[in-house]
Amino acid sequence: MTKFRPCIDLHSGQVKQIVGGTLTTASADLTTNYVSTLPASHFAKLYKDNGLEGAHVIMLGPGNEDAAKEALSAWPAGLQVGGGITDENAKQWIEWGAERVIITSFLFPSGKFSQERLNSVLAALDGDKEKLVIDLSCRRKGNTWFVAMNKWQTITDMEVNEASIKSLEPYCSEFLIHAADNEGLQKGIDEKLVEKLAQWCSIPVTYAGGGRNLQDLDHVKHLSDGRVDLTIGSALDVFGGSGVTFEECVKWNQQQ
Repeated sequence: MTKFRPCIDLHSGQVKQIVGGTLTTASADLTTNYVSTLPASHFAKLYKDNGLEGAHVIMLGPGNEDAAKEALSAWPAGLQVGGGITDENAKQWIEWGAERVIITSFLFPSGKFSQERLNSVLAALDGDKEKLVIDLSCRRKGNTWFVAMNKWQTITDMEVNEASIKSLEPYCSEFLIHAADNEGLQKGIDEKLVEKLAQWCSIPVTYAGGGRNLQDLDHVKHLSDGRVDLTIGSALDVFGGSGVTFEECVKWNQQQ
């Protein structure tokens, strides 16, 4: 059944909520919704205390490793970690306490999908696909979606469709899908994408981008027939939002 999944987005070592499409290398271009004065470990403990499994910690650029490790030490084997994950450090993050690692950009050298790289990440995890989440964060192109990488600025050659989902499912335990065009804008979810993900995916999938309130949780549940989970970030009161309280989301999960 659909559930609320929280996140911890890290940028320059701080917990932030940002507008996804503005995350370029130049910090002057960054549009930030919220910067927390609390450490990542505070949010990890909050999620642990409320039994919110499957939360993701995303390192957006350099300078976030220590903050991510802090979060993991607050909830060992309870959080998924992504951002800069490669075949060289995937196992290390599991050893540091990640329940699963999340990969995107490493799979797309020069914007082209590499099966070889996917194989090498899985091999680094001793072939345990339960430890791997593939992040197919994407941007819209007309009526289609293409995977976006490098802070969602580079569009890759992979269309997100039934064929690509089915080809990747044997290699991972879950998908995480950020709709980068909706991310951080609190203007509603990409309904079509949620519907399609429910049709295409036979393993757990979490959608993130544009979630505003409890109605959006109900909406995703209805659109996906309970098959897609929803991450709400910027709209949450704990991230300075006014759309929905953290407590309401926890209660919503408990009622499912």
